[in-house]
Amino acid sequence: MVTLMGWGDRPVWVRCVAAAYVIGFLEGTGWHAYSLAAGGLHAYSYAPLLIQLLFHALLLLDPLVALSIVRARPGGPLLAAPVMLADLVGNWDTEWRAVLAHPAAYLRPVGLLPITLFGIFVLLTAFPLRRALTSGGDAARGPWRRRPTVEGRQGQDLSL
Repeated sequence: MVTLMGWGDRPVWVRCVAAAYVIGFLEGTGWHAYSLAAGGLHAYSYAPLLIQLLFHALLLLDPLVALSIVRARPGGPLLAAPVMLADLVGNWDTEWRAVLAHPAAYLRPVGLLPITLFGIFVLLTAFPLRRALTSGGDAARGPWRRRPTVEGRQGQDLSL
């Protein structure tokens, strides 16, 4: 069986979380590319200048995060968390007044709600995913599945 970047030996939860990251960040890339193509450099003119720059930078940062996750780099989740946090802050800052005026309008499957849910997911899973990618799978197994060391205590694999 051919595996992509060593993902075949990873636990299912690690592969599922990584797949969600890749799908989410590539969807963000697509949205920012569409916005730039449709509106040009002024696609985000409704937002303050720093947030406009952030949204344009996400066109590069989102695929960089996705690539680092596909390549199983431990730094990928650590890059994903601040990128997603910045995206959340930018989106909430630009939409805050509208949310206060019409809160029910934002309870729909597009826009601020899915961005917020994905952002919370990334922020909650970044460190566990990093640990799983760093350890090569030992921490991903969980403490209840580690193999005993020579002294009989729980620890690292000693298999040859």
